[in-house]
Amino acid sequence: MKVLVANRGEIACRILRTLEEMAIPSVAVFTDTDRDAPHVSLADDAVDLGAAGEYLAIPAILKAAGKSGATAIHPGYGFLSQSTPFVRACTAAGLTFIGPSPEAMEALGDKRGSRSMAERLGIPVVAGAQEVDQLSRAEEAAERLGYPVLLKAAGGGGGRGMRLVRGRAELREAHAAARREGMASFADDRLILEKYLSPARHVEIQILGNGRDVVALGERECSLQRRYQKLIEEAPAAQVSVSTRKAMSDAALRLACEAGYRSAGTVEFLVAADGSYHFLEVNTRLQVEHPITEMITGIDIVRAQIDIAQGAALPSPVAPRGHAIEARLNAEDPYRGFLPQVGPILMLHWPQRPGVRIDAGVCEGQKVGSEYDSLLAKVIAWGNDREQARRRLVEALRELVLLGVVTNQTFLIQVLESEFFRSGQTTTTILESHAWPEPPVPEGLSTAARRWLSPAASPAPGGSSSGSSPWDELGGFRVGS
Repeated sequence: MKVLVANRGEIACRILRTLEEMAIPSVAVFTDTDRDAPHVSLADDAVDLGAAGEYLAIPAILKAAGKSGATAIHPGYGFLSQSTPFVRACTAAGLTFIGPSPEAMEALGDKRGSRSMAERLGIPVVAGAQEVDQLSRAEEAAERLGYPVLLKAAGGGGGRGMRLVRGRAELREAHAAARREGMASFADDRLILEKYLSPARHVEIQILGNGRDVVALGERECSLQRRYQKLIEEAPAAQVSVSTRKAMSDAALRLACEAGYRSAGTVEFLVAADGSYHFLEVNTRLQVEHPITEMITGIDIVRAQIDIAQGAALPSPVAPRGHAIEARLNAEDPYRGFLPQVGPILMLHWPQRPGVRIDAGVCEGQKVGSEYDSLLAKVIAWGNDREQARRRLVEALRELVLLGVVTNQTFLIQVLESEFFRSGQTTTTILESHAWPEPPVPEGLSTAARRWLSPAASPAPGGSSSGSSPWDELGGFRVGS
């Protein structure tokens, strides 16, 4: 087996490291903007795709596989990971697709299809309507259910094509926008409509299947979101009862078995304030937040995907040990509307601490552009209990240094230090219901920066500097404080 990783960034690096551990030859693909990205040098072989959009081009990926001699493709997440045409094209080209079959992907990855399957199996779903592509049908359904409602793109996930509608006056514009985004993101402008459930927790079950049998590896809570994009995830869920955990796990297994699911997948639910659970959707791929499940189970989910693709048995489920929390480090400014940020990474230091894992996709000197997702790295911490994991993650984020590009580092620390997070009162709306003032820049850092930028501090010929390092001025200050 020789595996081409049809992705970039941190997930490509993460997959490539497991391939290296398994002694499986690997192939990276890259575009013009990613020529110096870390995933390129991690692979045994690398193929230039050309323009930035080629990660989505099925012919370009298949050509790269043929050129490199790859026999299998791992799609990671995003891009082509949930594209049934891509899976069929891989099969037609004689390539092993490390993921579900196109039939299972179609059955579960489509929100209409998976919702219908859940209802048929007696699994609770959020009250809603399936056929709302026409505005008039959406208006009828919204009036029947009562506002607020959510419009969702039927053909995809990841928060794309979703619009919250609080009243009839907002519906026309939201309906058109959701259809446009669905078409742009998934080439599919079909919609479903659901009653907006709040307050609620977003909880998901990690599954692994081999086409016949399925195992569940516990749940993750992903409630802390901004505009339906997850920021902080944890496992196990903070405050979900044992009975609700078991019921969701059983429901996830039934859905996956019904579809003959193979590989890794995630079944997502909303848990209401009264403890009731409601099926949302299935992500038929590896999830961004899979490391926290790996941290509490000891199971390498990427390795399991590769083994399953080669016909190996499923790993045995294990009782979760301890607690893990993940924070997504993004190139964005939380205090200015979360605007994406670009620029070169001038200095980079990842913390090396007990119980801390860094899944990164960038390196010092690399330029962060606007062509792709803003995710730079994931900082994950494990502890014997939730509080130890929280403290370890906060300290890791405080130690982390990434200069040159504005990130959400300080914002993540604010959230992790908040009273609602400490007490486990995490819901899907809590981040946006709080004010997050920008902390002042410590005077020591301002002074050091001014001194470093002054003409007297400019490097002398030969590389020496006539001024002291800015870090000499900081004393005990740590980035992120």
